[in-house]
Amino acid sequence: MKILLDMIRGFCMALADSVPGVSGGTIAFLMGFYDKFINSLNNVMSKQRGKRKEAAIFLVKILCGWAIGFILSALILGNIFETHIYSISSLFLGFIIFAIPIIIKEEKDSLKGKFNSIFMLLGISIVVVIALINPASGGEGIKVDVSNLNLGIVLYVFVAAMVAICSMVLPGISGSTLLLIFGLYMPIMSAIKEFLHLNFAYFPILVVFGFGIITGILTTIKLIKKSLEKYRSQTIYLILGLMIGSIYPVILGPTTLEVPQPALGIQTFSILFFLIGGAIIFGMQKFKEMVEKNSK
Repeated sequence: MKILLDMIRGFCMALADSVPGVSGGTIAFLMGFYDKFINSLNNVMSKQRGKRKEAAIFLVKILCGWAIGFILSALILGNIFETHIYSISSLFLGFIIFAIPIIIKEEKDSLKGKFNSIFMLLGISIVVVIALINPASGGEGIKVDVSNLNLGIVLYVFVAAMVAICSMVLPGISGSTLLLIFGLYMPIMSAIKEFLHLNFAYFPILVVFGFGIITGILTTIKLIKKSLEKYRSQTIYLILGLMIGSIYPVILGPTTLEVPQPALGIQTFSILFFLIGGAIIFGMQKFKEMVEKNSK
């Protein structure tokens, strides 16, 4: 039962990681296993064999569920992202906006009487500034031509992967949102989809992306762990700021498509998909409460 539970957790994280909106870290937070997830990532590099083994077993179960969820997302999203961009963007907004009050509720003790507005503003500013100055702005996008890779594209994808995985691990802005900002979301998702269809021409760029992910995890996990332990209130406010700020690039998401579309607006906004996004978030929260109740 516990194996299945951890795989479901990983599966849900993958669904979040594969779409712009909330991060896999946010889902881990909402489902009540975030601290265990972060500690396991840290302990897998521990000098104590017992800690390493326990962390590795937990992460393997999470990874198995994550891999299944991400593969399914890559196969499905590649077909519907561009053709149903406004519905998908509305869904993403539902993920973000409905997750914010849940995080505030879950962290009420660490936030109580400590309004660190500067950290919230910092989080918002980071996302908005990246969205404004990124090389993919203006609807041009980044064309990742795997048949003609150059050093600039390789370095760009490597750095983007490092930044994206930090966001996937940290509750707040989704790593996929950052890929969307950098104009790499559809190229990477398409590359994964093609590789799953045994088109190995996309393998080199995926290797670069994979090394960026590994480097990002190794260089940031201790920093995230220490921040949550020693400066939890400030870190949570920063996370909330990142989430609020991520609304902006999601609204601009249609402009980053290969054939740019107008940004999400009132006329193209789908209240149905927005509410579906909210229902999914609340469903995960109820699942967490049910698991906690049964474990007592």
